Amino acid sequence: MFDLAYNGQAGPVQVRVIGERQRIPGRYLEQIFQRLRRASLVRGKRGPGGGYVLSRTPEEISLCDIIEAVEGGIAERFAGGPPPRERPPQERPNFLWPQLSARLSQTLSEMSLADLCRQAAARAVRRADAESRMYHI
Repeated sequence: MFDLAYNGQAGPVQVRVIGERQRIPGRYLEQIFQRLRRASLVRGKRGPGGGYVLSRTPEEISLCDIIEAVEGGIAERFAGGPPPRERPPQERPNFLWPQLSARLSQTLSEMSLADLCRQAAARAVRRADAESRMYHI
């Protein structure tokens, strides 16, 4: 999603291109994008010049939206805490995990994809098309 928001202003971006830039296998990335599409975070365009675009502005997409679309609800994932080890359940501090998941969810909800892009630009993270915008005379 970051790659799409940061590098995809010119139109739809193919999963293959994102995969090459981020070094993520295309098949795995396609599965992720199907989940993002079902969550209405991206729209797909078929045919020549096709690919994916954000379905909302980066300001309207929180990091929590993205994580929950791909991984499921944060509260549900962390409700029981880490997988039980050798200690019996009564010896584990399970009361801590709901608090931590609520704080994590709140923090991720407060940060948008646009915030992440602004931080990347401020840290001079290179855009994929940076060289194509350079004009030399």
